[in-house]
Amino acid sequence: MNKKSVVSFPGLILKKGKIKEQFYLTIKELILNGQLKGGTKLPSSRTFSEMMSISRNSVIAGVDRLIDEGYLTTKHGSGTFVTSTVPDDVIHIKATAPDQDTSPENSVPTIHPDRDALTKIWEKTAPLSGNNMTFNIGIGCVDLFPYELWGRMLGRIWRQFRHQDGKLHEALGYKPLRAAIGEYVRATRGLHCSDEQILIVNGTQQAINLTAHVLLQRGDEVWLDEPGYDGALGAFTSMGATVRPVISDNKGMDISYAIKHWPQAKMIFTSPSHQFPLGGTLSLSRRIALLDWASENKMWIFEDDYNSEFRYTAQPIQALQGLDKQQRVIYAGSFSKMMFPGFHLGFLVIPESLVESFKIAKYYGDTRTPYLEQMILAAFISEGHYARHVRRVRKACHERQRVMIEAIQFYLPEITLAEPFDSGIHIVCWLADGIQESYMIDQCRKAGLGAQPLSRYCQTKPTKQAILFGFAAHTPSEIVDGIKKLAQTMTR
Repeated sequence: MNKKSVVSFPGLILKKGKIKEQFYLTIKELILNGQLKGGTKLPSSRTFSEMMSISRNSVIAGVDRLIDEGYLTTKHGSGTFVTSTVPDDVIHIKATAPDQDTSPENSVPTIHPDRDALTKIWEKTAPLSGNNMTFNIGIGCVDLFPYELWGRMLGRIWRQFRHQDGKLHEALGYKPLRAAIGEYVRATRGLHCSDEQILIVNGTQQAINLTAHVLLQRGDEVWLDEPGYDGALGAFTSMGATVRPVISDNKGMDISYAIKHWPQAKMIFTSPSHQFPLGGTLSLSRRIALLDWASENKMWIFEDDYNSEFRYTAQPIQALQGLDKQQRVIYAGSFSKMMFPGFHLGFLVIPESLVESFKIAKYYGDTRTPYLEQMILAAFISEGHYARHVRRVRKACHERQRVMIEAIQFYLPEITLAEPFDSGIHIVCWLADGIQESYMIDQCRKAGLGAQPLSRYCQTKPTKQAILFGFAAHTPSEIVDGIKKLAQTMTR
């Protein structure tokens, strides 16, 4: 081909990049800027190849992509043509007609009032979430997870999974995983359940949402610790429930207070092994009182077994579900704190009378939890890796907690009092008189620390001010450096 024949076809200057990508982008731009109009017939792939001195395969790949995206069309026996309606023109058509009323009062979408009520909770939570800072709470020992082992297991399980994926349809979850979890929680948490009572979910938040969807109606009352988990507050609020704040102390939720003030509640949300965020353990007398009240009054108990495995000097306490003789407890467990934050797998242990209802709700919520992760976790547990990892993490977390308390006592002795607990992965730091929570959070942000204010988890105004430091994700030296940096920031 001579230069004159090349010039006769407009704009054939290739873009930068791989050859087939260059060709695709060049032709697409000619179509979008109108140089190649709708109905224009393109040269053959052989002609394009000669004109542009590129391989015919590159031309064919580019043309096929443009056909797939709707820029080109083929007519049998006639050739390839530019489509009359370019996809980008359709995309940029205005969504409203020119004469449609777009005044502000008419442009606001109609939102279900129960969902709209979440805005107030979200406005309190959103500014304090999502940062990637030191001392964020709710993150486990990410540096200790056996990533190489997990990677090898992933390769092995994938070779099995790709031949089975189409056969895995159980809404309750992967049976071997349910069996492995059942054996583990019966041995370590004292649960009384069969494998058929276990439902695999995408973390604790989905577990709470499913429970609210199945058991609550608009206007029902729910007990929630004060302070308490804001994720539960949001889930129950979104269902139109009325969330009642129940004061908590070092013995956990005050059951007698709740019975006195809100005896008509339909559900109780509690984390008896390690109350969030204050860290207390629900005493045995309160556990018995709670179970008796729930049984007598047909109330449901949602037991969030938060951080139950992060107990350092004593054995994990038997779960509330294991003491329940009347099957009023829905038990929730999660793996993200012990594994790594992106691993959103958890499980529910459901009373037998509710299994079918939960299974249906789960199915119509998202069909099922992805099976590849379930298969890996099943092997990780059944082969003993999970139990070994738990033991390693407990030891490391106990040391990291001690180091953080000592660092706070040394560098911030007049500012805050760090309260130690026998469990958990964060520290509650009570502020001295005259020290404002907002000031401390501002200083933490300046120091690059992701501390959280206690008020974030309160429905009512707290009587004492405190901030929360997560410690599990950091080595002892990182913990000391972080607290030291905060102290230096506050003295500037």
